[in-house]
Amino acid sequence: MGMDSSLTSLTVSLQFVVGVIGGVIATLAMDRIMAVLPEGETSPFVAAGVLTKTTPRAAPERLATVVHYLAGVLTGPLFVWLLFTTEGLLGSSLVTTLLAAFVLYVLMVGFFAVVVLPQVDVHPDRTRTIRRDWAISAALYVVVLVPLLSVVFSLV
Repeated sequence: MGMDSSLTSLTVSLQFVVGVIGGVIATLAMDRIMAVLPEGETSPFVAAGVLTKTTPRAAPERLATVVHYLAGVLTGPLFVWLLFTTEGLLGSSLVTTLLAAFVLYVLMVGFFAVVVLPQVDVHPDRTRTIRRDWAISAALYVVVLVPLLSVVFSLV
């Protein structure tokens, strides 16, 4: 039990670290698509607006940046946890990984669209575009993160 148990614990811990690194990479990839979408760069300001109880336009840029990168970095380990959970329930397979990726995507889009966005004062005409651009950005995040972590985890 001693050596195998320690190695397993270390492997699990390292997978969460890899999740953080993957989160950074996926967030940097997400930045590229956000920069070209009409409302792509609005979502971090929406989050900052919620935190400061202001409009996205009045939200501090530094806070928007910190919130964006912190959420992106921490979403990597969230995926690792979702993957461990789905594998624990259903076994390890491509389907399980895709299920965990789908759940992550739904959580990312749902939390922003249902919890965060409705709390700020945004013109109703912009709301649909902001949600769409966030959904596209979140999809790219997942498309980068999941294969990256899957490849690294297969090597561990």
